[in-house]
This record gives sequence, C-alpha cells and structure tokens, in this order.
Amino acid sequence: MNKLLTLAIDKLGCDWANLNWEFRDFKLNGAKDKMSQWQGDPAEDIMVVVFKGKHIEEPFHRQDFFFIDYAYQMDYNALSAKFDNLITVREGDCYIGQPFSGYALRGDSETEDIIMIGVHIKKDTFFREYLPALSMDANMFRFFLDPRTDKFSDEFIHLSFEKVSPVRSLLEIMVLEYADKKEDTQKILKPMVLSLFLYIARQYRLQQFMPTGEALEDRIVQYINSHPESVTLRDIAEHFSYHPNYISSLLSKRIGKKFSEIVLEKRMDRAAILIKGTDLSVEEISSMVGYSDTSNFYKAFREYYGVSPRTYAKQQKNI
Repeated sequence: MNKLLTLAIDKLGCDWANLNWEFRDFKLNGAKDKMSQWQGDPAEDIMVVVFKGKHIEEPFHRQDFFFIDYAYQMDYNALSAKFDNLITVREGDCYIGQPFSGYALRGDSETEDIIMIGVHIKKDTFFREYLPALSMDANMFRFFLDPRTDKFSDEFIHLSFEKVSPVRSLLEIMVLEYADKKEDTQKILKPMVLSLFLYIARQYRLQQFMPTGEALEDRIVQYINSHPESVTLRDIAEHFSYHPNYISSLLSKRIGKKFSEIVLEKRMDRAAILIKGTDLSVEEISSMVGYSDTSNFYKAFREYYGVSPRTYAKQQKNI
C-alpha cells in the first residue's frame, strides 16, 4: 500500500466515528427496528467510507440508500436479517445491499486492522444513473428493484473477487479522491461507481452461471430476458451457433410462442417493473426497453396490458 493511499484510508477511517450514526426507530411486523439515514453531506450523491480497526460491533439496522461494502483487509462478518446469522465476508469480497435491507458489521482481529471500504449511493441517483446500465442482467435488475416493489426485501449480493481485481483498484482510487475532496469530486466518482457496478454485474453473472445441462430453449429464453431491448433472432443464432430458422422453430415447438412474442413479453415485463419500481419517466423507460419511438411503446404497452403506461402507474400506486 503506497503512502498516499495509507494516509487516505487513515483519514476516512478516523472520519468513520463522525458519520451520522443516529438511527430512528420504526416498527416492522410489530417489532422494533432501527433505520440509518444518509450519513454524509446532503448535497452529495456518492459517499466513500472506511472502517479501520480491530473490533466492530454495529447495532443491527436498515438504511435508506444502496451500499457496496468491500473487505479490503482481513475478514469480517455481516449480520443478515434474512438469514438471521453471521455471514463471513472474506478479504476481497463485496457485500451489496439495497435500501431497507437489514445489516450490521461484526468483527474482531488480534493482528492486523480490519479495513472495510464502503460506497454509499442515494436511491434516486442509483435508479436514474446506474439502473439503466445494469438492466442487461435480468436477475440483477430485479434485485435492485426489489426495495421499491417490496419495501423490506432483506436481500443482498455477496461476491468474491481476486485480490488483483479491478474492483480493488477502483475502490482505492475512490478512497484517494474522497479523502481529499474537490469541487468536482462527485463528477469524478460517478463514472467510477458505474464501472464498479459493471464489474459487479459481470462477476454476478459468472457466479450465477446456468448449468450446461439446461435445455437449449430455456437458455435461449434466458438470453432474450437478459437483452430484450436489443436482441434479434440473428443475435441468438450467432450466440448459440444455430440457424435462425432452427431457433425460431425450436421456440415455437418447445415454448409455444414465436420469437417476437417472447421478446415483447420480456420487454413489457421489464417496462412494468420499471414503472412500478422507479420514478423514471415513460420516455426514459421506453428507451430502456428498446423503443426509439415513445408512441410505439405506448401502443405496445396498451395492447399488452389494456391500459396506458401512465394509467398503469396510477393503478400500481393504489395497490
């Protein structure tokens, strides 16, 4: 670790104690719980925090922002609400949480300091600036939208990275930048967070890779589900090394739907999730699901759901 990085980690490690640790009380299913608010400058969209020490025991709490925690040095534990146990986050692991997910850091070390680097992202910033880039992965897409459709989803992603991973290097640069903030620090951090999320999405896909024994038609549908905004029959044919006519025939025979019907279904499914789970405009959602012309999106949505996107949004708010 170079001297500047060491100083930056030390500085943010000292700042840890000065973060806003006031938790407000609220009830969940009749039981008392704690909620952490945004801990930094209200004008910031991105925060970089560092815990450095030999012992940590946070009270169990939820938070109203997205976070990425990275075990930079030594292992620590994460108390999970969903599994009601301690999950070991080993050096090089990332622990990614949604707003309202239950979480608490726990750790003891008799030798080196535990160093955890955390990146906090405001909800609105995430949905507007990062969700579109992550929407190519259907499973991750749903993970990040769960807190809007299920307020207390208690979900997390736990990923392992090699010590030489670019994730580690990105986080080091972010620590250096945030420890010596300038007027343009937020502008510099935002694209780094996007790169961080894209590396996380790649690793998530690798760790969630589907077994090779799965039927071809199911793998094709999964591929469509991951690229509904742009996928073509030719893309699928090239990806799976089959003739387009064979792919089309296989889907009709085994799935009972035409290729175009499956694409429409996945696009409309994704559009409905975005309308229900975010505050994005209909025009933004239209583009995200593959429609360059918003009027075509309106027409397709109305034909599929029987109501306009705006009416659908109103209906969802009343549920």
